[in-house]
Amino acid sequence: MLPKPKKTKDVYLDHAATTYIDKAVLKAMEPYFSKVYGNPSSLYHEGLKANEALNTSRRTIAKFIGALPENIIFTGSGTESDNLAIYGIAKAHLQHGKHIISTPIEHHAVLHPLEDLKKSGWEITYVKVNDKGMVNVDDVIKAIRPDTILISIMSANNEVGAIQPIAEIGRKLLQYRKENKASYPFFHTDACQAAGYLNLDVEKLHVDLMTINASKIYGPKGIGMLYVRRGVAIKPLILGGEQERNLRAGTENIAGIVGFAKALELVQAGKDKETKRLDGLVKYFWDKLQKQIPQVKLNGPEIGPHRLVNNLNVSFAGIEGEALLLYLDEYGVMCSTGSACTVKSLDQSHVLKAMGIPTEQSRGSLRFTFGHCNTKQDIDYIMKYLPLIVEQQRSNKYEKYYT
Repeated sequence: MLPKPKKTKDVYLDHAATTYIDKAVLKAMEPYFSKVYGNPSSLYHEGLKANEALNTSRRTIAKFIGALPENIIFTGSGTESDNLAIYGIAKAHLQHGKHIISTPIEHHAVLHPLEDLKKSGWEITYVKVNDKGMVNVDDVIKAIRPDTILISIMSANNEVGAIQPIAEIGRKLLQYRKENKASYPFFHTDACQAAGYLNLDVEKLHVDLMTINASKIYGPKGIGMLYVRRGVAIKPLILGGEQERNLRAGTENIAGIVGFAKALELVQAGKDKETKRLDGLVKYFWDKLQKQIPQVKLNGPEIGPHRLVNNLNVSFAGIEGEALLLYLDEYGVMCSTGSACTVKSLDQSHVLKAMGIPTEQSRGSLRFTFGHCNTKQDIDYIMKYLPLIVEQQRSNKYEKYYT
């Protein structure tokens, strides 16, 4: 029997949804809330100080992704960056064609703009993924048509952690362009989930546009960026001032941008060590789940090189994942049933559905995503209660839930 819930410990395992702000990031941001308060577009000294912080941060971020500073466009979120990439390309290259290639497991920040474009006569080809959530490179290239202007494929999936072969797609796309003497299609990747764990050098990935946001890497919410390769024309979503090369009007969020740059600097510096640590934690948790809970299945790639190191998405047979999530929360354990942006929807996960996962298995899924604050002690704490919660739910003894 389960002991009565007591929130003696908080265990946060939803780092794919958002992360806390690192103390060093917050410290770097603090002067720009009250001391350095000028508008970076102004010519007097306070404005110039803000502008210098803006330029320094832009250079820092550009360095970590192998880009030129002028190719970095700051936005208000990863969602806005994805929208800017898709609508921006669509509006700027309408005369060339109205066909876009993507996958059915993208974040809704990509899927919803694509579906919106369909209403205006655009054609969208969704390249199928396999049962692990992986796209086939050749299938992507075969989907290209003379009127294709954009390919948008995420670097790593937010629900099941599947790492896509972005660099290989990029190489084959370059070859396609060369053979066909074409500059299209352009290649966009949403790398929000990958920024803390993978190499995001845009030259090695061969991408033309790339989205990153700060809130997934221990930076502030409300700040994102879009990398746009030199020579790739896009149209703005927001009109007004001339900020961000006339591509994103509005006074820049200097504190957020400084925090973004610091967060990226920190996660990249500690990436190798943290990746090794998280790999051990996820394997430790998965081993315990398999040994202590029957009928539990891993969703997505096997734990290894094709999966984000902090991601564990599992299904518990005969259980509603949402109910399990709420029970765990009573013990202070915070996880997710999928993307935080759609968690209030009762529909089957569009990612698991696209992978061919049966509805019952999908509805019994939970996503645990680890981060800086997690330890083996957290896992041991969870495993004191999770097997008992699963047993209770499977036996439908809800009225005897508490001792």
